[in-house]
Amino acid sequence: MPRRDVLAIPAAALACDAALARPDMLVPVAESRGMIWNAVAVDRGRVFVAGPRWTGSQGPALGLLEADGTIRPYPDAAWNGWTRERESAEAFVNVNAVHMDGRGGLWVVDTGSPDFGGDPLPGGAKLVRIDLTTDRVSRVVPLGPQIARPGSYVDDVRIRGETAYLTDAGRPGLIVLDLRDGNARRVLEGHPSTIAPEGRAAVLDGQPVRAPDGGVLRVHVDPLELTPDGSWLLYGPLTGPWSRIETRLLDDPSIPPAELGARVEPWADLPPVGGTAMDGNGDLYFTDLAEDALKRLDRDGRITTVLRDPRLHWVDAPFIGADRNIWLPVPQMDRVALFNGGQARTRWPVQLFRLPLDQPG
Repeated sequence: MPRRDVLAIPAAALACDAALARPDMLVPVAESRGMIWNAVAVDRGRVFVAGPRWTGSQGPALGLLEADGTIRPYPDAAWNGWTRERESAEAFVNVNAVHMDGRGGLWVVDTGSPDFGGDPLPGGAKLVRIDLTTDRVSRVVPLGPQIARPGSYVDDVRIRGETAYLTDAGRPGLIVLDLRDGNARRVLEGHPSTIAPEGRAAVLDGQPVRAPDGGVLRVHVDPLELTPDGSWLLYGPLTGPWSRIETRLLDDPSIPPAELGARVEPWADLPPVGGTAMDGNGDLYFTDLAEDALKRLDRDGRITTVLRDPRLHWVDAPFIGADRNIWLPVPQMDRVALFNGGQARTRWPVQLFRLPLDQPG
């Protein structure tokens, strides 16, 4: 029987209804004519934005929004000053995600490769913790060549206690990282649940997104979430479908790979998503790429459209703040030069929005 803290949701159970929010509720917070941000985090009124180098973004890899709209390198210029001539262990090579740990830390996922599809540089792939009280790096956890392998693209992270779970969107698999000692393991490597299936394209403006080689873009296991009680990890390729597995199984290194793979369960047949955020009540918010929409999947398997708006074109990783606003970075990933034969189609400025989650009625 499915556990009641999260439902195994078949595709037939998914249904959409009318939008909850009005377009005027979508509040522009910041914009840029150079930096392309795909990640946001908010701490006590401070807003952090980040974006990968390969988008052509101009500016810091990780920045703090100032009151005048400028973006200050965070935590400092040195961490944002990587060049190809510099060592990669103590600078951001390519930031793909940021994540708040709820204990005063902002974790930064560095893929370690400045090029989309490129191999991680020596020392480049890492998880970096910044202490939000001191604004200093407090921990660097290297993801060595046995973890971030040739072809890896370490994508995103979620943290439960002293364990971090990461996705590898380039070399499909999950990474289980013990934050106490830095030891990491690759699990579910090459498992069907981690591989982008054929025939499921991310379609925007009526066209499938194309990889640099001209083929349909396939992004392996990318978004992931923990259920509020931490007992299940939910994950899937960018284009879906999503699966789930109990974290107690992921945490047990004695379980053979075949047995672990057999314990993976289908969860939800979601459409291609830009990013997700798990609410404390178990509702999953996700951005539907094809519809320029923010949607909510509740525990009963019902999908509700929160807002559909052309300004929400490829919203990436949203963030739910303590103020019950959801923050929506809009990098327009499909429009960057890499996916358009070298010609950027970005519609400037790139924007960051917020939207109140608790709608009247």
